[in-house]
Amino acid sequence: MSLNRRHLLLAAPLALAGCGDLLAKQPYTARTDWPIAPEPGIAAAGSRRGVVLVRGIQAGPALGDRGLITLQADGSIHRGYYNRWAVPPAQAVTASLIAWLQASGEFSAVVGEGSALSPALIVEGTLDTLLADPTRHVARAALTLVVAKPVGIGERPLAQRRLTATAPLAGPTAPDLVAAQRAALAGVLRQAVAMVESDR
Repeated sequence: MSLNRRHLLLAAPLALAGCGDLLAKQPYTARTDWPIAPEPGIAAAGSRRGVVLVRGIQAGPALGDRGLITLQADGSIHRGYYNRWAVPPAQAVTASLIAWLQASGEFSAVVGEGSALSPALIVEGTLDTLLADPTRHVARAALTLVVAKPVGIGERPLAQRRLTATAPLAGPTAPDLVAAQRAALAGVLRQAVAMVESDR
C-alpha cells in the first residue's frame, strides 16, 4: 500500500468524526403547523332563506402546498418549510366559507359537496392569493368567487368577483406572518358572505 493511500485511510475516520460534531452542534428545528381558519366575525341575522351549496375552493398557483408564503423584496416567493398551515389553504377556505355562511344565520342550511339537500344557491371559486409581504408590512388574500342559481339541470351565474383584502404585518416572526394572513383572509371571507347574501 502506498504512503499516500495509507494517509487517506487514516484521515477518513477523523474527517467523519468532525462532520458528526458539526451536525451535533446544529440545533434541531421542529416544524410548526399553524391553524388557518379565522373565526366568523359576523352576527346571526336569522332570516333563514334557502340552502347554499359550497363547492370545494380550488387552489391558485403556488397555493397547493401548506408552507407559509412570503414575498421577498426582489419579487420572488419564499415558501416556509418549518412553518406550515395545518391543512392546505384552499381546503381551509372551503371549510371557513361554510362556517361563516352558517354563522350569518341568513340561510336554512349551508352544505358542502355530497349533500342530498337541493340548493337555492351554488358557490364556488379559487383562492388566488395568501401571502405575507414584509417589504410593505402587509399580508394579502384574494379569492375569486362565483355565485350561481340552479336552473333545471344546469346553473345560471348570478355574480363573479375577485375579492381582495390586506392586513397590517407587525413583524417578521412566524406568529406575525400567521396573524396577518389570517386577518387578511377574514377580510375576504367577510366580503364573500356579503356577496352571497346579496345574490340570494
